[in-house]
Amino acid sequence: MRGRVVVTGLGAVTPVGTGVEELWSGLLAGRSGFSPVESFDTGRFNVHLGAEVRGFEPAAWVRTLDHAALGRASQLAVAAARMALADAGLEAEAVEPERAGVSMGTTSGEPVEVERFDDRYLAGELDQVGPEFMGLYPCHMIAAHVARELGFGGVNTMIPAACAAGNYAVAHALDVLRAGRADLMLAGGADAFSRITYTGFSRLGAIAPDLCRPFDRNRKGMIPGEGAAVLVLEPLERAVARGARIYAEVAGYGLSCDAHHMTAAHPEGDGAARAMERALADAGVAPGEVSYISAHGTGTPTNDRLETIAVKRVFGDGGVPPMSSVKSMLGHTMGAASAIESVVCALAIATGRVPPTMNYEEPDPECDLDVVPNEARELDVQVTMNNAYAFGGNNASVIFRSCEL
Repeated sequence: MRGRVVVTGLGAVTPVGTGVEELWSGLLAGRSGFSPVESFDTGRFNVHLGAEVRGFEPAAWVRTLDHAALGRASQLAVAAARMALADAGLEAEAVEPERAGVSMGTTSGEPVEVERFDDRYLAGELDQVGPEFMGLYPCHMIAAHVARELGFGGVNTMIPAACAAGNYAVAHALDVLRAGRADLMLAGGADAFSRITYTGFSRLGAIAPDLCRPFDRNRKGMIPGEGAAVLVLEPLERAVARGARIYAEVAGYGLSCDAHHMTAAHPEGDGAARAMERALADAGVAPGEVSYISAHGTGTPTNDRLETIAVKRVFGDGGVPPMSSVKSMLGHTMGAASAIESVVCALAIATGRVPPTMNYEEPDPECDLDVVPNEARELDVQVTMNNAYAFGGNNASVIFRSCEL
């Protein structure tokens, strides 16, 4: 069984705004989510900027469970899920529980809980770590908490595929719906700001000291961030029958692994290109039909150069459509990144506008693409490709297209 699957609801919690309207207006305006880190002291680092979600109040969104008993990533995920359901015009109680599922992605799960454990260990206070740790830390608890909060008793999956996790989660949800195993899926990703993540990228020399400048000749790295995004996916027939607003159709996806290196991408962009080719084939879309690409676009020297090589390999030197990176504003929100970027792709189709790559000042001959520099653009967006590449060589591309009834 291979039915058509559409996006009918969107929810997001990000460093540039909570809710789809705030997110979209912020991205189109080129608003930055970067500021000095407040979650912890960065005095021992040589970089100090992050993209944290400010002013988030979990009690406004976590209504069934005790919000204080959830990790921050779970809180963000529940909030995004409730927003997405409301945007889809659905009440959780009105959905048949056993036919409603959750598919989420993450990089680190609940790293703040590990940090608290480590702090207790270093202080010689392990006896103060209670059993609640095991109900908070494991990454699968994020998807489980979303399901428990909403009463969804269907398929429940957490995919910890690092920076490609959001796209993997959307792909899995698409498979579930195509197979008729659910009537509705919540698909997305969530990650919380963390000392562990920040330290790791800092040690790799991958954090920019000032701004994230994807594809710019003087780019120096990414800015770590946090956030969550969830999309409501359902069969086209069901969406039409209930009169739902349809943002876009999820047309297909492609997955691959570089099988090359733990942190370095394949030097010829091999895995990334294969993921794009598979996504196009699954969607039945020719490269020339793609209107816009949401780039992985981390702003690191190597990633942006290899992503350019990969897209040229698939689309041809002169055939790459406009391609921008919202990480230039949001930072790298880890497992939430490609979920947020899926929201961007759906909104680009629905609104006919694409967000810019900000902080772009000097072109790089090795990244000679139309990256929609510094200003949003009106564009007839019929088909979008969302690319995500992760440590371990995990690659995921998802195709969205305008839904023709």
